[in-house]
Amino acid sequence: MDSQKVLLWRYATKRFDKSKKIPPDKCSELLDSLRFAPSSFGLQPWKFVVVSDEKTKQELCQVAFGQSQVVDCSHLVVLCARTNLDADYVRRYTRSIADARRVPLDSLSLYEDIMIKAMGSMSDTERISWAQKQVYLALGFLLLSAAQMGIDACPMEGFDSKGVDKVLGLNDANLMSTVLCALGYRAEDDAYSSLKKVRFAESDLFKFV
Repeated sequence: MDSQKVLLWRYATKRFDKSKKIPPDKCSELLDSLRFAPSSFGLQPWKFVVVSDEKTKQELCQVAFGQSQVVDCSHLVVLCARTNLDADYVRRYTRSIADARRVPLDSLSLYEDIMIKAMGSMSDTERISWAQKQVYLALGFLLLSAAQMGIDACPMEGFDSKGVDKVLGLNDANLMSTVLCALGYRAEDDAYSSLKKVRFAESDLFKFV
């Protein structure tokens, strides 16, 4: 499908076919879209918990207001913001740059200092908010990649974040659940799949200067 057809084909799937599972190779390809998503400074202030275990999905459904997508989907991705974006985390990232690009670590010292100062200039609340904004960049890449692969998705903010964190033990891992994304294949009886998309006109959305 070309890009416009992909955008028209996808929708926030409300009913998934429980019998259809995403093949491992396609799942791996989807996860690559998260791994290579952009982030400010390239810091990747996130982690993604991929849930396919039925028991865990049932537990998460209870803290997601009983939404059936959580249990009926093939895989549920919990996109999390990191809460430990300190100097040690930045230094770890800088080392990974040096290793990947085979450059001296000290050649990155100025960039490292800039990142450390940027993280340190924010309060804990501001830093988490910043990280969560980056998480939504990753979500966008996941949604588009899924659509390009013919895989349905439903981004979800309707859940108890503290409840999800407790079920998955995220607090102990310095993580905070930010948004969920159910992935799989639409059920034939999902009435939403045939509804016409409703979007404002271009004149309402764009200003050209």
